[in-house]
Amino acid sequence: MAGIVVAIDGPSGSGKSSTSKAIAIRANWNYLDTGALYRAATWIALKAGVTEGWEIIAAIKKSPIVFSADPKDPKIFCGETEVTDEIRGARITDNVSQISQIAELRAFLVDMQQSIIAKSENGIVVEGRDIGTVVAPDADLKVFLYADLQARTVRREAEEINADKPVDVGQSLSSRDLLDSTRKISPLRPADDALELDSTELDLKEVVEVIWEWLTRKNLLGLPKVAVIGRPNVGKSTLVNRIIGRREAIVEDTPGVTRDRVKYEAEWNGRRFILIDTGGWEVAPEGISEKITAGSEAAIAESDIVLFVIDAQVGALDEDESLVNLLRKSKKKVIVAANKVDGPTEEADAHALWNLGFGEPRFVSALHGRGSGDLLDYLVKELPEIGSEKADDGFRRIALVGRPNVGKSSLLNILAGESRVIVDDAAGTTRDPVDELIEIGGSTWRFIDTAGIRKRARQDSGTDYYASLRTATALERAEVAVVVLDASVPLTEQDLRIVSMVEEAGRGLVIVMNKWDLVDEERQLQLDKELERNLERFPWAQRVNVSAKTGWHRDRLAPALRTAISSWEKRIPTSKLNSFLGALIGATPPPVRSGKQPKIRFATQAAICPPKFVVFATEFVETAYRRFIERRLREEFGFPGTPVEVVVKVKERD
Repeated sequence: MAGIVVAIDGPSGSGKSSTSKAIAIRANWNYLDTGALYRAATWIALKAGVTEGWEIIAAIKKSPIVFSADPKDPKIFCGETEVTDEIRGARITDNVSQISQIAELRAFLVDMQQSIIAKSENGIVVEGRDIGTVVAPDADLKVFLYADLQARTVRREAEEINADKPVDVGQSLSSRDLLDSTRKISPLRPADDALELDSTELDLKEVVEVIWEWLTRKNLLGLPKVAVIGRPNVGKSTLVNRIIGRREAIVEDTPGVTRDRVKYEAEWNGRRFILIDTGGWEVAPEGISEKITAGSEAAIAESDIVLFVIDAQVGALDEDESLVNLLRKSKKKVIVAANKVDGPTEEADAHALWNLGFGEPRFVSALHGRGSGDLLDYLVKELPEIGSEKADDGFRRIALVGRPNVGKSSLLNILAGESRVIVDDAAGTTRDPVDELIEIGGSTWRFIDTAGIRKRARQDSGTDYYASLRTATALERAEVAVVVLDASVPLTEQDLRIVSMVEEAGRGLVIVMNKWDLVDEERQLQLDKELERNLERFPWAQRVNVSAKTGWHRDRLAPALRTAISSWEKRIPTSKLNSFLGALIGATPPPVRSGKQPKIRFATQAAICPPKFVVFATEFVETAYRRFIERRLREEFGFPGTPVEVVVKVKERD
């Protein structure tokens, strides 16, 4: 089964090759340059002196094309002959366009490319033409990378393409653009769901960072895995609870309470990772202990880092030696967590754990929290940037947020058509975020029911404080937030603060006015005035009136979610954006400031999720005018249900 597939299309000189290799190297994925396959086929055709499709295919079968998938050193062979450098010469360049138009040969090479992609288990970055539309139409991320002709010419000249034959690079690229746009077989175009990126003003590092952000937003980068290993009753589950910030792993003084491998998603200082809690490892297990020990060994095998927990008050026992040998053979990075270090006495004794050979032991008291922050600081520093654990299952993520007792859990249950979470009249019944897959409106969504956000949640208030932290984390995980308000009572300052939290987090927004069955005609009039007065900053928010108790209007939520997500991911082509901006400035120029008239030169959309626009001007532009641009952007292009950011960068006059 193929892993993550990233398809990067675009015209010649847009930076596809350099970008694709950089992404593949950073992600430790494979790399496929489809253009090199066409060049290799051209080399074979010229060498064999054939021009018909079936003749070229027959020649390829005699000298099979083999492509090395290593992005650090990609090579291509025709039979036993390496042609990596030769296929970049002028002779191949002059003939590849004609050869690549042979329909029979294209079909043959597309099959070859799809076969290479299917064999890539972890991930692969595929670049060239027609990748997102023909070769990998189901790619997890499709990027259409482009730049203006001048920028592409400069890049190609710097690469010294066709050094063996002087050419007019600009003319060559212009001719290639014309051919790509007018060819009968699959003219160059972005896939309908491709994310377009204008690299004209960006260097390679900036382009890679934008695409990396897209990969992160789509949860396509695997999370590193940390296996928590140790003998029974050394405090592994207590440490797991400390790390994930909640009491989820079962803890008792009796050894062997944990039996299965249990995975939890954890986060520290912005780094997310998977924590694998395991049963106690034993030297000579019997009965069920055999399966528990086997599970621990499997956790070591699949992990990126092993957290080896030892009871520092007991020290390393003789039976730990076999586990130490197993860890050495695994070749994994091992961090020794000396647990139950509650003071200087235990800390002095724990220094003996240096003798295990895994470096400095990290002193911690999982029960009291002593040293846990230092342990996590070191752990996340050692984590690989990505791991093998998929961060998500691909379903769109919707967070239900709001004050306590506004009906979030009731809404989730009515959407599911059954009781999925506990509902009680007492405020604060939900404490941990609860993920549920629910099908509404013909699609499956991952809803995250969160604890109610109280006005104050002090650190010493225990449950409420940690519930608030987990709700904030759930909001960061989500793509759209459904803010549930109680329509039967006046809006509160806390309601408005929660809506602002969603905007600041950059998430799509749907406001659900719940308990509509309790709203009479007089309350409706009052509510309209409250919304107009208090939510005037958020006229773009989608609003749905529902009754979680009766199910009234629950069918209206899915369309609102789809609209918010579509807007959140929306990208405006640079040409349309600047055409709009030119007309806007012509009709209403920016105000003069300190005797100077700001000149707005151009604009670009720098990001999506949420949309962010950068306007380049010669002088500072007033905040009111930026808000005016945002308002007119919404009038022209929509963006219902998502925040939009307009940033002005001052660029000195030429």
